[in-house]
Amino acid sequence: MAETKREIERKYDVVPGTELPDLTRVAGVAGVLDKGVAELDAVYYDTADQRLAADSITLRRRTGGDDAGWHLKLPVSLAQGVRDEVRAPLSDTVPRALLGLVRSRVRDAELAPVMRLLSARDLSHLVDPEGALLAELSVDRVRAERLTDEGGTAEWTEIEVELADDGDPALLDQVEKRLRKAGVERSRSASKLARARADTAPKQRKAKKSGKKGAGFAGVEVPGAPETSADHILAYLRTQRDALIELDPAVRRDLPDSVHQMRVATRRMRSAFKSYGKVLDRTVTDPIGDELKWLAGELGVDRDQEVLTERLQTRLDAVPRTLLLGPVRGRLRAWAVANRAGSRRRTVAVLDGKRYLALLEAVDALLADPPLGRAADGAPEDVLAKAVLKDYGRLATRVGHALALPPGQERDLALHEARKAAKRARYAGEAAVPALGKGAQRFAKRMKKVQTVLGDHQDSVVARDALRHLAILAHASGETAFTWGLLYGQEEAAAAERERELPRVWKKASAQRLRAALVP
Repeated sequence: MAETKREIERKYDVVPGTELPDLTRVAGVAGVLDKGVAELDAVYYDTADQRLAADSITLRRRTGGDDAGWHLKLPVSLAQGVRDEVRAPLSDTVPRALLGLVRSRVRDAELAPVMRLLSARDLSHLVDPEGALLAELSVDRVRAERLTDEGGTAEWTEIEVELADDGDPALLDQVEKRLRKAGVERSRSASKLARARADTAPKQRKAKKSGKKGAGFAGVEVPGAPETSADHILAYLRTQRDALIELDPAVRRDLPDSVHQMRVATRRMRSAFKSYGKVLDRTVTDPIGDELKWLAGELGVDRDQEVLTERLQTRLDAVPRTLLLGPVRGRLRAWAVANRAGSRRRTVAVLDGKRYLALLEAVDALLADPPLGRAADGAPEDVLAKAVLKDYGRLATRVGHALALPPGQERDLALHEARKAAKRARYAGEAAVPALGKGAQRFAKRMKKVQTVLGDHQDSVVARDALRHLAILAHASGETAFTWGLLYGQEEAAAAERERELPRVWKKASAQRLRAALVP
């Protein structure tokens, strides 16, 4: 079974003959304990075209030391030296749990040994006056052996300072001050593997830079500054594609908000296909959009249910005990369990499936060879502005229609359609910000406020439907439905408040000056 550890560390280059300073002069450090020397043997894996390295991900099988096993390091903040290290027990092949976490990058490509690092690690513990561990400091003498056909070896010495679990990152700053005074400087490489790749590369390739992040697996460089309408929209789509790939392991690890953010990326991409149909041919993008819709639906199987259950639970928690009539808490728990589809396992199965991989490949293919439409080469300040204004017009029609209806189910449905139009207009504005500037940014913010009001209203509609169902279940079981009716009334009042709020929010969002700022 895999386990995860948040790793916060800094690396330093060591010049031969450098002596370590007295680190007990660092505030809070009472002692530096010698923990001996460990011999480490690590073999790093990657695809032939170095897909993991391109995203600063390392996968290794290491023996020696007290953490022998498979280690997958996923970047959290490279600038701050923060990574999540996912560990699995030693085995002859890459553990399945770790394969899943790199699948969005690796796809069907083979993972093979690319580098071997042999390290003699001289380890010390920095401890506080009570003997508690503050940080680990190691002096590593490293030998790197490139395992591909190109061969190559390199040797160097470096220092690693890794913060203890739940430690204060400020300690690393203080240790660094002492090291710098001793002539020790931050490493030029983010990891041992990155340095090994650079130092063991054949001379004729050392100066060659790798493709930029988001370039795609074909190795095609991302273009420079966008000029045409297509340049801008493709750049936006690349950002969403990268988000999908980066969020995949987070969703598999069930990290907070990861499912929601992955769904947002699919929606933004679909919305761009629709809003900018004159930039990219919709006969090509629509089928991909359908697959993105499928993915978002699969990701949301339990997510929507969880959000709804939390909303009802919050309502229930606020009800005075004297008004909690009947086994309402137990009824809500039973209903939540009965409506849970077990999506944790189901979601991972979807991400492991061929259909999902085919979708990622289709998106990559589209970005590598985009199906340009008739407006692709047009000036972005013209083409993108027209597309945003068209989406605004669509929203305005739907809002006007909804506000003209009397309260009731028909109006609820109309407001729901207006919510979807507001989301599309917002995403269109966000995609156009690099080209249209602050005007598009202000437009998108106003559209988001409209979307928020309409989204809150729709949440209340869904909650009322659930509460009605809960009341029916309670009544059928001989229980009183009083509390469910009370909550229904609260949700009805909340929806009415959103409907009263909408005209004010829409007045600001529909101001002519807001749209005028989109047009040069």
